[in-house]
Amino acid sequence: MKILVLNGSPRPMGTTAAMIAAFRETAENKGHEVTVIDVCRKNINGCLACEFCHNKGEGRCAQKDDMEEIYTLLKDTEMLVLASPIYYHGISGQLKCVIDRFYASLYPKAPESLKKAAMFLASGDPDMYTGARFSFDGDFLGYLKLEDAGFITNHDENFMDAIRQMADAL
Repeated sequence: MKILVLNGSPRPMGTTAAMIAAFRETAENKGHEVTVIDVCRKNINGCLACEFCHNKGEGRCAQKDDMEEIYTLLKDTEMLVLASPIYYHGISGQLKCVIDRFYASLYPKAPESLKKAAMFLASGDPDMYTGARFSFDGDFLGYLKLEDAGFITNHDENFMDAIRQMADAL
């Protein structure tokens, strides 16, 4: 299975990175192909709401930045993992820019290959996940009709084991 992990954390040694590493190692050991994109290290602008992608662009965004790499990967990705620290009750702004730019490639529907989505979140407060969960449930599971492969926070009991078990079950 081709898995795309979008890392929304600017901290290379933080909890989000550790969650991704545990997932990646387990999934790769099971024979899956895992690509991790550190979106905070990319030049990705926010959506301009110009509608070029749904008019003249025929699904292509008018902006030419590092989002092009993600668009290319999305074409044959089978599972999408969104990983982020919680900043002000939601995912990081860098990851939010990427999700907003999905409008060009995932609207009105995801590529046929994309079947599953998962989300890994890290926060110092166990009660800060509601906003990100709302987006995951509505945008990815509801609107795009992707299968829920897991929603794991660093406040879940034995969260690193839960991540490994999820990857092992793929």
